[in-house]
Amino acid sequence: MTNSKQQRRLLVFAGFLGLAVLLIIARLAQLMLFRPSGEGESAISLPAVERGPILDRNGRILAITTRLNSVSAWIPGLEDPQASSRLLAEALGLQAEELASRFRESKGFMFVKRKITPTETERVKRLLAEGRLKGIELQPEFGRNYPEQSLASHILGYVGLDNVGLDGIEYSFNEVLSPAEVSARRAGEPEPREVYGNQVFLTLDVNIQHMAEHRAREALQANQAESVFALVLEAGSGEILAYAAMPDFDPNEYNRFDKAALRNLPLSQAYEPGSVFKIFSISSFLQLGGISARDTFLCSGLYEKKLADGQFIRIRDLAAHGRVDAARILKYSCNVGAAYASERVEAEPFYQMLLAFGFGRRTELPLPGESSGILALPARWSARSKATIAFGQEISVSAVQMLQAATALANGGLMLRPHIVRKVVSPQGELIREYPREPVREVLAPDIARAVLEMMAAATEEGGTARRGRVEGVRISAKTGTAQVQDPATGTYSDSNYVASYLGVFPTEEPRLIIYVVINHPKGEAYYGSQIAAPVFHDLAEDLIAYLGIRRQGDAVVEHPGSVRVKLPPPVKLGQAMPDLTGTPKRLLLPLLAEKGFTVRISGEGYVASQDPPPGTPLQEGMTITLRLQ
Repeated sequence: MTNSKQQRRLLVFAGFLGLAVLLIIARLAQLMLFRPSGEGESAISLPAVERGPILDRNGRILAITTRLNSVSAWIPGLEDPQASSRLLAEALGLQAEELASRFRESKGFMFVKRKITPTETERVKRLLAEGRLKGIELQPEFGRNYPEQSLASHILGYVGLDNVGLDGIEYSFNEVLSPAEVSARRAGEPEPREVYGNQVFLTLDVNIQHMAEHRAREALQANQAESVFALVLEAGSGEILAYAAMPDFDPNEYNRFDKAALRNLPLSQAYEPGSVFKIFSISSFLQLGGISARDTFLCSGLYEKKLADGQFIRIRDLAAHGRVDAARILKYSCNVGAAYASERVEAEPFYQMLLAFGFGRRTELPLPGESSGILALPARWSARSKATIAFGQEISVSAVQMLQAATALANGGLMLRPHIVRKVVSPQGELIREYPREPVREVLAPDIARAVLEMMAAATEEGGTARRGRVEGVRISAKTGTAQVQDPATGTYSDSNYVASYLGVFPTEEPRLIIYVVINHPKGEAYYGSQIAAPVFHDLAEDLIAYLGIRRQGDAVVEHPGSVRVKLPPPVKLGQAMPDLTGTPKRLLLPLLAEKGFTVRISGEGYVASQDPPPGTPLQEGMTITLRLQ
């Protein structure tokens, strides 16, 4: 009896379950096969979104959306898959056998090729018009085009086949460039109108970017380097004007490039900066009051410190520099002097100063993959860490961090956040958001920032390590760096891999630009920053001084009220003899058409090149005057 009841219950439950499944299947079929037709019914619509452009600070287009076609196939509609695969392979540059295999494996809809060229579109259209591609269709899609090709590729990034950003600004600002909009559409209403994305204006200047990339590419080849960076920042605003990183890639064909070329190294690579870091350690010691500008240290070519256990720390320098103060430490890039100066401050305050300069933290530049660098806590420092950090070892930085830290020197101690996006504008031209100058914190007292700039300027004078970056007529504040690179296999510094660098701020009196050049792993005859990075800085600085009109000492300056008065010649009038009208503009000839008693014929545009009758001919009523202009 009990078993009979359980069986009935099981049958009833199975019946209800089967009915529920049938109802779900029926509803799915209704949703998939039939469009809503009732008066009150509505459907969710995804409007086509045309991705907004990316432009430089002056409105030059760096990335723009284009309309392309994709070729699709409906397998049940293919009359002759073998013939279709042969025709499409020839039109689209595909392998016929591979395409035929894809046709055999597919059961319904499939893409044959996404986002084909206009030439390929014409070929497919011609075959469709001839009726030779049954079951094949052209599907309109949006594509992304980068008209400047590889220019600023690490900033722009790239998009995938579905027009979704995968790297760079395309990734970080994906929802701004291509806003996701979903709307409810009632039955019978037309398809939703196309939606346009917003415009993103960068801080880059296309012309300066070209200059920086040209110099970086030259340095990459001349020094047989692994990579080269050349970054240019506007000192007073924190806006990045150029961001060159070699090797680069063409985002139009990003999938054809090696992964190494796609890496945004100025942002993602953490490396020991070497002696260029001395400007921040010396600034820190001065700010903390550990040293003054007048304090001196003896450099015999060897730093030596005896520890409590009787052991010695020894750091060798390239030369014995004698008595050095803060200015000479920077001028001669004296490691021993920097190490002895570090003894005047405690580890914790020094660490806090480095944090204030932005080391060990991301700059928050809106690009993916940024490294925060490596700055260990003082509790983990060894007995030699303070001394070696003072000249750029045992600390890792990114190139963008170095650029940010340098803004504190250029702005009287106030550090600015570097930024790459200037504004976002709607498709209708309305300003949505601006990215203004962004102060981070005051790192140095104004007098200390000014003093360090003057010390750096001395490094470009005769005998200074930065002298090869000197520019005639413009004072440059600069520092070089040459850092050994750790060999991961041995855990010691490599004898063949180096990072050469040069950081310059100019003009010293009123800083306008900061340029940072980095050459990674040069394999040429030289590897010192003073030898190979300084000339790159010099050439790029010369380019920018000319382009931006930065005044050189000795340049003649002409002052005027800003307006020029031009006296226009009077309109032409005829007298008793034919005047010489050669070179006369057309607008001054027009009054001749109103002259009575003469027929005036004017042909061409521009200025009078020939006339008939010739100059000096007596004029008589009824004559015809012919003027030919060029």
